[in-house]
Amino acid sequence: MTTSTAPPANVRPPTEPQLIAPYAEALRAHSETDWLRLNVPGHSAAPHRFGALAELVGSAPLALDVPPLLDGIDLGPGSPLDRALVLAAQAWGARRTWFLTNGASQGNRMATLVSRALGETLVVQRSVHSSVIDGLVLSGQRAAFVQPSVDPSLGIAHGITADDLADALAAHPGAAAAYVVTPSYFGAVADVRALAEVSHRAGVPLIVDEAWGAHFGFHPDLPANALAQGADIVVSSTHKLGGSLTQSAMLHLADGPFADVLEPLVDRVFHLTQSTSASSLLLASLDTARQTLANSADAIATSIEAADAMRAAVRAAGRFSVVSDDFGRFADIAAVDPLRVAINTRTGGIRGHEARWQLMKHHQILVEVATDAAVVAVVGAGSAPDTARFVQALHALPDLLAPSAAPPRLRLPEPGPVRMTTREAFLAPSRVVPADRAVGRISADTLSAYPPGIPNVLPGEVITPELVDFLHRTLTAPTGYVRGAADPDLATFRVVDTPAHR
Repeated sequence: MTTSTAPPANVRPPTEPQLIAPYAEALRAHSETDWLRLNVPGHSAAPHRFGALAELVGSAPLALDVPPLLDGIDLGPGSPLDRALVLAAQAWGARRTWFLTNGASQGNRMATLVSRALGETLVVQRSVHSSVIDGLVLSGQRAAFVQPSVDPSLGIAHGITADDLADALAAHPGAAAAYVVTPSYFGAVADVRALAEVSHRAGVPLIVDEAWGAHFGFHPDLPANALAQGADIVVSSTHKLGGSLTQSAMLHLADGPFADVLEPLVDRVFHLTQSTSASSLLLASLDTARQTLANSADAIATSIEAADAMRAAVRAAGRFSVVSDDFGRFADIAAVDPLRVAINTRTGGIRGHEARWQLMKHHQILVEVATDAAVVAVVGAGSAPDTARFVQALHALPDLLAPSAAPPRLRLPEPGPVRMTTREAFLAPSRVVPADRAVGRISADTLSAYPPGIPNVLPGEVITPELVDFLHRTLTAPTGYVRGAADPDLATFRVVDTPAHR
């Protein structure tokens, strides 16, 4: 395992300015002044007056919780916030970076709205996060979907190949942009360089939802980030493995062939979508996360070693298998995120949803994702979890599946035919009908088995029997949840109210 801090070509060396966190430091200095706060927020940083809140989060967050437009923090050119944004752009290799306080979901909606200025059709990987579909509702664009590869034995989607993207762009010569997601929930990394080359040859920018790859490029044993591979806009969910607070994220713009056109568009859409009361706590956490990532090669090496130890122990015990060991047979997978530990639980006699529930309830261990066949544990960049505790708990799980039962070849439902654009269906008159009467009707909602939040049906698509069955089976799992459902039990579906069905 490489632990040297000397970076190879795909890793940006830390510079002296990366040692500071200007926004976080200015915020801390402001909190240490004895202010008479007659402005918002209403708690006025007075823990003795707002005891329940102070007891919940502590008095320090109250003092750090300040409104925007304060001199010496975020007001005016060259402010600490401006300097923090410049440092973030330098750390990720961007022309410009925006701090987001509504998660990578905000970044995906931003990028989709930006693309609408470039054309009416967006070429989109079908397994993008539901927030991209929300963006299509806002933009009104038509989507030309590119199907990802799917592992039928596990029922999980990976990525798309450059050839598949090239075919889709050739079929839609007036496309606005290409939109892909990498890495996947399971750590599969696409060949972004090849995807960027294909997009640029077609004359369109490449937008990458790199929500799960904020840590990429900060250690030689991690994949290079999407900006370094030629992507034009990159959405980064910094809180996931990068160490910032939940709901904080970044959007990066590359200094590439489309930068002059994209930059003013991104800036305008940012102001359209960002709260006018952006959380200073979230902004400061982004600043410190960048500071930490840029100076943590040794700590990240420890994290990689911990994840490697988990996989090695699972292989050695022989009961379960490691999902990424089988990635080599998929043409769309170019690399693997070593901080994602995906375990095939079915080989060990237990379904993934049940394993996740058992680990939480009986071992006080939280894993990120569960499917019918697998669980995914994530190791934050710089963290050092108790690997032995996880492995011991994993192998203490009960064997609930019959030994003679062959693992089924799980199948994600094929999308139904498209009858309307996403926006048309979302805004059309709709009604809620029982599940059995929804089959054959046009969905007015985005429905996603969650996690991972990849849409299974979109507004404008026909609801199929296979889709209804898949979503109902998702709900039977201990931790199953369908985002966007008209009711939590999925007894009903919201469909477009067409004259033919009245």
